[in-house]
Amino acid sequence: MNKELEHSFLELLEKHQNIVHKVCRLYTNNYDAHNDLFQEITIQLWRAYPKFRGDAKFSTWMYRVGLNTAITLYRKSKRTIKTTEFDAVQFKISAVDYDDTEEQQLKLLYSAVHQLNDIEKALVFLYLEDKNYKEISETMGITEVNARVKMNRVKNKLRTILNP
Repeated sequence: MNKELEHSFLELLEKHQNIVHKVCRLYTNNYDAHNDLFQEITIQLWRAYPKFRGDAKFSTWMYRVGLNTAITLYRKSKRTIKTTEFDAVQFKISAVDYDDTEEQQLKLLYSAVHQLNDIEKALVFLYLEDKNYKEISETMGITEVNARVKMNRVKNKLRTILNP
């Protein structure tokens, strides 16, 4: 590969690396697994980059490659070893006025999302990233109508999980 291609890839990866970190957070539950998935997604992005035509925004393409890589590895890992949950290690700031309501709500949401299947997780993730249904459909390779229907089903499923 030429240096120009490598430079443009590294520049774009650095600019949009938070996308990869967010995908990793969604599909992993410890530091090592997060780093392993980050590395695997980066490798897959690099391998696929020469074929990136720019039909979609780089970030949309990056979401797609990242989610597909995570889903593939997630499905493989279902057949292997279970890792320690993030919640097993708690980090709290000790302060007199500390209110952990928001932190507890986020934990509940992440716990509920972890109960979803891999496709549903991806939908919720993109939705929480403020992606519109057009962007969600492009990223996931489904129709816009299908994205809306699936998202409504996932919302109902999350309501059921959070309010049994």
